[in-house]
Amino acid sequence: MREVDLVIVGGGLGGVAAALTATRLGQRVVLVERSDWLGGQLTSQAVPPDEHQWIESSLSSPSYRELRGRIRDHYRRNYPLTAQARAWEALNPGFGNVSRLCHEPRVASLVIQEMLSPLIASGLLSVMAEHEAVEARREGERISSIRVRSLRTGREVTLSAPLVVDATELGELLELAAVPYVIGAESAAQTGELHAPEQADPLDQQAVSWCCALEYRPGEDHTIDEPEGYAYWRDTVDPRWPGPQLSWDDVVPDLLTTRTRPLFLENTDDDLWRYRRILAKRNLEPGFPGGEITLVNWPQIDYWELPLLGVDDATRERALQQARELTLSLVFWMQTEAGHPGLRLRGDVTGTEDGLAKEVYVRESRRIKALFTVTEQHIGREMRGADAGAASFDDSVGIGYYRIDLHPSTSGRTYVDIDCFPFQIPLGALLPQGTRNLLAANKNIGTTHITNGAYRLHPVEWSIGEAVGALSAYCSTERTEPEAVYGTPSLLTGFQRMLTDRLGISLSWPEDIRAPQARHDSIPKEVSVRVG
Repeated sequence: MREVDLVIVGGGLGGVAAALTATRLGQRVVLVERSDWLGGQLTSQAVPPDEHQWIESSLSSPSYRELRGRIRDHYRRNYPLTAQARAWEALNPGFGNVSRLCHEPRVASLVIQEMLSPLIASGLLSVMAEHEAVEARREGERISSIRVRSLRTGREVTLSAPLVVDATELGELLELAAVPYVIGAESAAQTGELHAPEQADPLDQQAVSWCCALEYRPGEDHTIDEPEGYAYWRDTVDPRWPGPQLSWDDVVPDLLTTRTRPLFLENTDDDLWRYRRILAKRNLEPGFPGGEITLVNWPQIDYWELPLLGVDDATRERALQQARELTLSLVFWMQTEAGHPGLRLRGDVTGTEDGLAKEVYVRESRRIKALFTVTEQHIGREMRGADAGAASFDDSVGIGYYRIDLHPSTSGRTYVDIDCFPFQIPLGALLPQGTRNLLAANKNIGTTHITNGAYRLHPVEWSIGEAVGALSAYCSTERTEPEAVYGTPSLLTGFQRMLTDRLGISLSWPEDIRAPQARHDSIPKEVSVRVG
């Protein structure tokens, strides 16, 4: 039995932020991650950061800004940037229009390792990469131990800590530890939400996407073998879609109208190539031998035929395999029928041999039955009124902002893409009912199917993890438990003071931007926040 102060299962952005924060505050931490890369959706799932338009300001977490600054510095130190790009304070390596910082997943992986390196050297942090949790033992309302197994050797280790964090992508520890959770969509009767369906449906889960990296090398031929299932994806037309997914046509999420977005357009940045481009020639000195690179996380690869949760293992594996086939089919279609054989899969950018991301991009997880659940009534513009702002939470431990953005689902539902306000992260949403020493630090917090669509993106996940890591240190110092902090005003005030005074974290939005009127189409292109 190995005993530490905090065990974190899941090395995505929430898990990394929790580990970074807790160890910087003196905690002894073990971080368990199935992949050989840390960073989750930013790295192993290959999704450039979807962020709000204030992300460069002091309203974002200082440690998240540190991560972003280190990514930019990596390019400045190691790439043949033009003088203009090198001097650009807000360097955007790819000039992608989804974010102010579009970069290669492998660079983010390197930077995360760099941030954690001194903590690993100090002995405070142990990273167990390529490990997964296989058992969680309970004693009443507490998780007493977690058994993890090496995916390489099969060797098993038992871990124990006063607090345990589930930062996995699908809330896997919740199931192992018999923590009550919800999957899929709640009904309108259950939540009172305007956009909830009439009937609850556990199998109503957002599409997943298996992303990939593509380089463009005009005049060359990098056509892959025809994928299995190609004919199916080329010819099948879903009732929600204007035609086959292997096309340039898709759906405008908030308007549900058809749009056509080719791969390349002249004299405009509004094409698919520039949408999530992660390396742009305009930033590099002439003579750089490589081509431009983009990440494919486009509506064309949204996989919605089978869910990942609430199904047997065989169905889940079939869903993952079909998601991979859909992405490879789109690549093959672009290389052949669309006439772009110079598109080259870049597995070295995503850390794989086949060119796809290491892991599927997950938008929806198991969600804890929390002490407090955020609903559409708390953040939705239509439900609260145009100028009301989001609900204020006395137990706020951070802030975030993203539209309520749900992709087409496995139940046959189309997009749900609606306005919400800049919001707070309530502590009660990170604490499950019935388990006193488990904390949620990914997409598994106390949101609904609807509000998950706003709380699931990169900077919010980081802020959730950061709050969890700080809470572990605070509970250790005060000799208390998370639920006591939540329910005791003096302890809660002390914890919030730690977040603001020691870590520089904002707990509320300034009054002048609590209820911004900006919509997607009115945000300047260079800071646009589009579908994740």
